Amino acid sequence: MALYGAAAAVLSGLEARQGSLKTLVYGSRFQNVRQLYALVCETQRYSAVLDSVIHSAGLLQAEKKLKPNLAKVLVYELLLGRGLRGGGRWKPVLSRHKARLQAEFARLKVKRCVSRNEDLLESVPGAAQVAKLPRFVRVNTLKTKLDDAVDYLKREGYSYQGRASGLDELQALEGKRFFLDSLLPELLVFPSGTDFHKHPLYQAGHLILQDKASCLPATLLAPPPGSHVIDACAAPGNKTSHLAALLKNQGKIFAFDLDAGRLATMATLLTRAGVSCCEIANKDFLSVSPSDPRYCQVQYILLDPSCSGSGMASRQLEEPGAGSSSQERLQALAGFQRRALSHALSFPALQRLVYSTCSVCQEENEDVVRDVLQQIEGTFRLVHVLPPWPERGLRTFPGAEHCLRASPETTLTGGFFVAVLERAGGSSGSEPQSLAEEPAPNIAPKKKKRRPKPLTT
Repeated sequence: MALYGAAAAVLSGLEARQGSLKTLVYGSRFQNVRQLYALVCETQRYSAVLDSVIHSAGLLQAEKKLKPNLAKVLVYELLLGRGLRGGGRWKPVLSRHKARLQAEFARLKVKRCVSRNEDLLESVPGAAQVAKLPRFVRVNTLKTKLDDAVDYLKREGYSYQGRASGLDELQALEGKRFFLDSLLPELLVFPSGTDFHKHPLYQAGHLILQDKASCLPATLLAPPPGSHVIDACAAPGNKTSHLAALLKNQGKIFAFDLDAGRLATMATLLTRAGVSCCEIANKDFLSVSPSDPRYCQVQYILLDPSCSGSGMASRQLEEPGAGSSSQERLQALAGFQRRALSHALSFPALQRLVYSTCSVCQEENEDVVRDVLQQIEGTFRLVHVLPPWPERGLRTFPGAEHCLRASPETTLTGGFFVAVLERAGGSSGSEPQSLAEEPAPNIAPKKKKRRPKPLTT
């Protein structure tokens, strides 16, 4: 019952806008946060379906003491999950209504002319879109090589298709086929729904589950080994581990975040990923002094500040209404983002900065970049990066087309925005070396089959 009660509490917190899903999950007392996170996400994913079934079955009318969010979690487990393995005093209650709930669920499928549970999501805004996005997996080069990871997966029965030539190939992925991404190095692409959470390579930190758009900031910042880098709003740490991989653990990453719980989780992630060059601080980036001698060599900053999350299709499932932020909230977020960007650009040795959000709102993206560029009067300039990228910034000011946007429709990723700023008169604004065209790994098939062995760390 502890799991179901914790999940219901998280759902209630989301409805009351008490924080983000991750904040509420990590702030709960439930020990297995991954299990709790998965249950809440899936319950939210099927939220509209569950509401319909619960209403049709008259469950809440029959059981006055059963709260709506707990009912939703229990009915999800009963109809779509693993079955009620716990449930405490509510298990016999749900058992009394099981036949009715199953009948209403079947009737809903007939009404919508579908046979699979997933097909019910077509009528839930954003849910079907999430279900169809590929699974992107970054090979963690701090622990393994791309060729070795691909070879291991092939020995497990996966079929490596080489470098993808376009989005059409990724959309058609199915079964155990996988590609190397066409643009980003060390990024593998698997069919939608491929689950690596229990895979030994993921659990050992050799693979990082990270959306393609989320891999852009570190890739485009491209700090060379030995550099000093600031990750201004770092938790939960995937981008930080990516920076460390680009640095080859040579140099220094100063990572800041205000959320102590998320930082603790981040520390675990970085340890598992083999990151040794990062100094974590539970601190507001805006309070970090650019004149502090510790940061006198910082030439690279990654700024991914708090945002509305309107580009995350999964956020709609996690936090109802997250994609339709009020204008008041957007302006408050944009104000913080402008302050953070202006502060970052004031570090004296800074040469290159990446500003990114998982928002699709102009107020948090082009408008923030435009306003700050006007304030600094030519000290920094926008860099045109990744020319093959299909979606550019909204042309709201001269040069905005240098920015990148991402979306499920055009890039098969979550919604994202990236701007690269470089000190005027500094190094060339050419594309980072890491994005140069590379041949796909040529991995010969093994003559003898052998059982997969975990890669050594």
